[in-house]
Parts: sequence; structure tokens; C-alpha cells
Amino acid sequence: MNVCVLGLGNIGLPVVEYVSQHGFQVYGYDVVEKSVDAIETFTDWELVPPCDVYIVSVSSNSVEDACKKISSKNKNSLICIESTVPVGTCRKISKAFRLPILVHCPHRLWIEDSINHGVSQLRVIGAIDEDSLQQGLDFYHSLDLPLHVCSCIEIAEMCKIAENSQRFLEIAWAEQLAMICQKLGLTFGQLREAMSTKWNINVKEARNGIGGLCLPKDSRIFLKQTGSSLIKTAIDVDDEYKEWIRNFKQD
Repeated sequence: MNVCVLGLGNIGLPVVEYVSQHGFQVYGYDVVEKSVDAIETFTDWELVPPCDVYIVSVSSNSVEDACKKISSKNKNSLICIESTVPVGTCRKISKAFRLPILVHCPHRLWIEDSINHGVSQLRVIGAIDEDSLQQGLDFYHSLDLPLHVCSCIEIAEMCKIAENSQRFLEIAWAEQLAMICQKLGLTFGQLREAMSTKWNINVKEARNGIGGLCLPKDSRIFLKQTGSSLIKTAIDVDDEYKEWIRNFKQD
């Protein structure tokens, strides 16, 4: 079975290496030239051999273009979208490009701790239909990946943006507490330690503002799609906190 991983960034690189380690013939594709040991990679889509499985790990705004490329190569292959997408995207893509076998299995890889939170961890999977689901399960189980099966592909889509939005909320709450402590002349670290003695409280750290790619991006996808006032407030709090940090460092 031949597999092609589209997108060889922070997520795609470990994915292509992981799939290769499980005995598959793997190819990589990216618009920017990337070198991966013992794996043939391409920047010219026309040169990519037809494959049985395509794993889409490109940026969220490039998923549609990636699937359009796949449709020109092999419409009846298994399409595994691992990129984060708004709810409804997968069915829209399947219909638009006539891709009948499509699953969504969003990644949960954490670059800062790839040992404990790498490619191999419990993930969710949803599919456009039962046949797609079975083919997706067969493929991911051959990679020794534990899976939670969602009742529909939309649950899998919402799961990723909602779980990252929840983490955004939790960190924004910590940031707001840090600013409140400063106003009241209290030490945030001591408050955090005291609050976290309760069994169901786990106050996050407040560092330099919520950065990285996933949390801000996915929270804004969630906000755009749902209009959540809670997420909007959290984004405003994070912006306020970043400004507070800048002023604090200048004093």
C-alpha cells in the first residue's frame, strides 16, 4: 500500500516518518522542498506517484487545495484529513471534488513533547459514511493508533476546534488572574498553588500570552463558526494580557 503525506511542516514531518516506520511505501509532498531520510519527497505534484492513501496535514486554509490536487490523481483513494477544519468542511470537500472515501482524524501532536504526545496517541475519527469509516479504521489500526470513533464526521471536526478553544479559555483565565493579583498586590504563583490544592481545580500557567499556531488559530475558527461570546472574551483577555506583559517588562 502506497501512502502520500501532503504537508511536511511540524505535523507532516513526524507523520511521514511514523507511517514509513510501519512498513508502508511513503511519499511526501510540500510546496517547499523538504528532506526526509529514506523518504522520497516532491514539490511538483505531477511527479507524485498515485497512492492508495493520502494524509492531508497542510495548514487549515490549504486543505481544500490539497484535496483538489488529490482528486486529479486518484479519486477512489482513502483521504485522511488530519488538518484542523471548520465543521462541515469534510463533506463539502468530498462533494466538491467527488472523493467518496474520506475520514477526518485530527492530529493531537504536541511538538514540545513528542515522546509523550507524538503521533501515537488516542485520537478521534469520523467519516462521511460507513465504508469510509471502515477503511479509515483499518488503515489507522495498521499504524497501531488508538481511536475514538465519532458518530459522524462533524463531531470529529468540532472536537478539535472545541478542545483547543477550551485550553485557550483555561489559559486566558490564568492570565486574567495574574493581572488581578497585580492590582491587589498578591502573588499569582501563590494563588495558583493554593487553588490547585482542590481536587477539581488545575490553574494553568500565565506566561507571555497565548502563542504558537494551534490555539489562537483554532479558537478563532471556533469563534467565527459559533459566535461564542466566551471565546471572544478570552481572546480579548489574552490581548489585554499581552499588552500588560509588555508594559510590565518596560517598568
